[in-house]
Order: sequence, then C-alpha cells, then structure tokens
Amino acid sequence: MSQSSKPGAPAPAAPAVPTSADVARLAGVSRATVSYVLNNAEAVRISEPTRRKVREAAEELGYVPHAAARSLRAGHTRIVLLPTPHVPIGPLYSRFLNELQWALRRLDYTVVQYGSLGLSGDQAARAWAELRPVAVISLGEITLSPRNVATLKRAGARAVITLGPESVPGAHALVMDQTEVGARAVGHLAATGRSRIGVVVPEEEGLGLFSAPRLAGARTAAAEAGVHVEPLPMSYTEVSAERLAARWPDLGLDAVYAYNDEYAMLLMRALQDAGVRIPEDTAVVGADDLLLGRLLRPRLSTVQIELPTGDTLASLVDRVVREPGEAQERHDLMAARIIRRESS
Repeated sequence: MSQSSKPGAPAPAAPAVPTSADVARLAGVSRATVSYVLNNAEAVRISEPTRRKVREAAEELGYVPHAAARSLRAGHTRIVLLPTPHVPIGPLYSRFLNELQWALRRLDYTVVQYGSLGLSGDQAARAWAELRPVAVISLGEITLSPRNVATLKRAGARAVITLGPESVPGAHALVMDQTEVGARAVGHLAATGRSRIGVVVPEEEGLGLFSAPRLAGARTAAAEAGVHVEPLPMSYTEVSAERLAARWPDLGLDAVYAYNDEYAMLLMRALQDAGVRIPEDTAVVGADDLLLGRLLRPRLSTVQIELPTGDTLASLVDRVVREPGEAQERHDLMAARIIRRESS
C-alpha cells in the first residue's frame, strides 16, 4: 500500500483550475484580449493570428470560461431555453429544430433543452425562470398565459417567443396556421372529383395541437366544395392501420387525407394489402413532402409545408435580445401548397 493510500493520509490536492490570466500569460496577451476573443466580441478588432494564439492557449490549458462570471459582466446570460417537444415530431419539424440550434450557436448563444413533461404553464414558467434564460422559445406544447410571460421577463428573459397556432399577449408570436394544411388537402381531392373524403386523426397524445386545426381546415374546404368529410381515428401502428383498412368497404370513402406523410404511407400500405386500389378506388394525400413518399409506388401526393428557417428565428431572437423594448411582433409563417403525384 502506498503512503498516500494509507488510512488518515491527506487526499491528493485537486489540480489547479486554469484562469484567464493563465491563458493570457501563455498566449502573451492581456486578459482583456483573452476575454474579447473567447466571448466573440465583435466590437473590438483583433487580428486572426492573435485570436488563434488565444484559442490554442485556452485549449492547451483546458480553460473554460465561467458562465456565471460572464453573465455578471454582461448583465444577462446567453442561455436560450428551448423546451423539449411533448409530442412525436416528424423529420420536417426535427430538421427545423436542428437548424435553429445551429443558428443560435453561431450567434454565441447556449441552447438549453428543458424537459417540461407534466408541467402546467405556471409550473413551467417558474422552472424555466430559475435558469435565468435571456430568451425562451415555447413550441406550443405548453399553453402560456400573459402572467407566465411576465414571470419570465421579471427573471431576465428579454425575448419570449411562442411558436404555434396561437399568439400570447406579451410574447412575440410565430403563428403557424395548421388549418391551411387540411384545407389544401381536401380542396385538392374535391377538385379531382372525390366526394367522400376520410381525414385521419392521430390517436397519439399531444398531436391534437396539429390535427385538430387540420381537421377544421378540411371541414371548411369540404363545406365550400359540397363534399363529405369523415374523421378517422388511427394510431401510428400497423395494427391500427390494418383495422381501418378492413372497415374500408363499409365506410364508402373514395379518398383520404392522412394527417401527414407517415400516417399516409402506413395507411396506404394497409389499404393495398386489403385489395384497395390507389388511386382508382381511393385517392391518398399526406403532408410534409417527405422523400420516402416519393419513393412509394404510386408516389404519394402531399401538402408541402414551408416552415421558417432556423436562421430566420435565430435572427429574431438575437434582435429582440439586443432591443428588448420593441413592441411584440406577430409573424404568420407557415405556407402550404399541394404537390400532386400518382396517389391522387
């Protein structure tokens, strides 16, 4: 047994934590220059060779800036809080969230994903406020009230942005009107002569945020065209799709809008297995314009949805953080158009 491991022996000293002064000495620059470089200060002109020396010195020493100290100097954190979605999200939405996080990181923000499952609006706002984020982007899975927005702003949030079907007083709103998706799908089917149209309504918990307005849009378009719409509950499983396909002859439907491409592909395969010809017996339309839909035979007709780019939303966050006194803005972002292929 070594001397240091004997009972009662003093514990080994913890390694010294490198400081910005250590980085400055190794790089041969001032501490202020270290701060400017590592905080990506754009107002100060520093040559690229100097920036490289500072970064290399910081990496060699294993130096990491202290977030709390940085926040004290700046008067706020650089945290953008992004609650994790409570609902299943498809490739389209997932790609948008990835773009947003990369764009915020390029603007020197730290994106913190917060698991808010099971929290009410009041509980979520208090939990988020504890982290003192400079911005919060709520994706609509939690219903925020004006009081919740005020709680976040009192805790230092300069930007509270909601992304969803409705706006919230006190917050900047990026509104995505999901009714247009259902209206485009049913309008297309009615224009091609279909008169009895099923609309798949996902049974998965949480998807009502999107499926309910899409069904409402489908009903509006059906009323305008004088056709019948039949809601069709279905979960995203082969068994559920097979059960629905088995009922198809009794339903008497000649078309179906299946919420999105994933549900459409699942139901289309079940219908084909049950002997239903597509599009001769039943036309099928999805939404999101996924690549897999183009690989099916027949190729899947779809509603193409145009979401804002991650760069667009990140730029809005940065502008509101820098100019928090501006009036709240509402941006209607989502546009939808039909892409007709062989399935309809």
